[in-house]
Amino acid sequence: MTFSLNKTAIFTIALLCVLLLSGCGYQMVGKETHVPPGLRSVAIPTFKNITFEPGIEIQFTQAFLNEFKLDRRVNIVDRAQADSVMEGVITGFRISSVSYDQSGFVLEYQTTVVLDVTLRDRTEKILWAQKSFYETQWFRVSSTSVLVNEARKQAAIQAIGRLVAERLRNRFFSNF
Repeated sequence: MTFSLNKTAIFTIALLCVLLLSGCGYQMVGKETHVPPGLRSVAIPTFKNITFEPGIEIQFTQAFLNEFKLDRRVNIVDRAQADSVMEGVITGFRISSVSYDQSGFVLEYQTTVVLDVTLRDRTEKILWAQKSFYETQWFRVSSTSVLVNEARKQAAIQAIGRLVAERLRNRFFSNF
């Protein structure tokens, strides 16, 4: 049994495929932006830390700088050259025990960080703000080493910084 198509049938099938594929809704995503037209650059100075956890502002600032550099929809520049400034204030840090062994010793801690992030233009007008944004991370503790516990706490704080930076970057570009 042989099957053959004439030129008209081949053209019709090709045209039908082109029409179906062009209307299927596939598109490139991730490059569109909802940022106001004049906003091409942002400065991200070191966040303010009003908690009693030392050094946490450095980890959060680095997380935001990395996230916005990777995104590349706006340029990260010095404050003097920027169209806008994104400022962060870490307003809360809490660590609490969440699970215990049979003897009552802590097995896991929960760490929560709360922060405010504000984007202002050169005239100090607020363009965008997120208040009291928080994220939580758990970490297991070692019963034998305080240094291991501190390293795990720092790793949890870094993970919170990355999560917050990613989520707020997504909100930043979708809320304009």
